[in-house]
Amino acid sequence: MSTEYIKPYSNAIVKLLRGVIDNNDTVWQDILMYQSEIQDYLSVIGLELIIEKEDGYAFVRQKNNEADALMSLVSRRRLTFEVSVVLIVIRQILEEFDSNPLESQSNDKYISASDIKEEVELFLPEKYNRVKFMRELDKYIERVVELGFLIKTKSGEMESRYRIHRIIKKKITLDDLVEFKDKLKDYGTDESI
Repeated sequence: MSTEYIKPYSNAIVKLLRGVIDNNDTVWQDILMYQSEIQDYLSVIGLELIIEKEDGYAFVRQKNNEADALMSLVSRRRLTFEVSVVLIVIRQILEEFDSNPLESQSNDKYISASDIKEEVELFLPEKYNRVKFMRELDKYIERVVELGFLIKTKSGEMESRYRIHRIIKKKITLDDLVEFKDKLKDYGTDESI
């Protein structure tokens, strides 16, 4: 196989196509150094490079195409209500962390399953089966880890701790938080839950 077409940023492109890249990844410096070359390459296939230097991550997303002439390369996942609740809770926790200057001296917010459980109870509609939700909370948290919004850190003796990945701010906006809370209010009045 000829290596004449392999570029110094090829590994970065491959990793970006697989998912989000953190600033501690081996290809982070390549992404920063070859940003325009990577963007040129990705634009040929209808993708754009998003780099959040301040928050320390990069990813690719589908370019908006009014004609819908391109097949979607970036997969979209349908989430269950329970996983959505966990995502909204951790997004809310991160927002509160960022808006509190005393707490946010670090860029990273770490939480435990207990922290999530405490907050989730405030979000669940009254008529929702809370016992079942809490019993299966670890499963929902693991799904959020698989999606890349929580990063499991070293487990303590009692319970696991997680770092909230800042990409959640790009994927779940403040408007999304408000919309979800409004939907929860509607669920509270809906007899079908």
